[in-house]
Amino acid sequence: MWTKESAIMSNFEDDFNEDDYDQPASETNPVRARMKQLEKEAKDLRKQVAEFSASQRELAFVKAGIDPASPQAKYFVKGYDGDLTPNAIRQAAEEAQLITPQTVQEDPDQAAWKQSNRIAAGAETASEGPSWVKRIRDAESAQEVSDIFAEAQAQGIDLG
Repeated sequence: MWTKESAIMSNFEDDFNEDDYDQPASETNPVRARMKQLEKEAKDLRKQVAEFSASQRELAFVKAGIDPASPQAKYFVKGYDGDLTPNAIRQAAEEAQLITPQTVQEDPDQAAWKQSNRIAAGAETASEGPSWVKRIRDAESAQEVSDIFAEAQAQGIDLG
């Protein structure tokens, strides 16, 4: 039988459907809401770490004297997986013939002092000259001669 009260209940059930008024899980479950917030923060932090790492890597190449934007260096920068110290990068770039080896230029004042010291030392040890010649004559191989020349050059004596 149809009554006024049953009609009101029927309309209420038709109008109120849980699927239509479904609240987000974040409002009903605070733990899930916090998890989503932490996941978003973690994602942002991962992105910042990746950007920082890329910046650090680029800076290391710049300190090594390599322009990361240069067309010749792009592949080297992308493929390099060694130590990120400027010396290690510079050495690898020199091996790849990307950059020319750096020559250490001596201070002219220091060079003059060393030259005067060599002259003074030569004046005190005049007998040293023939010993180089004797050592070269007595050498048994080309490698030994090269070693003698290298030793003399290290001491600042030009045998050439």
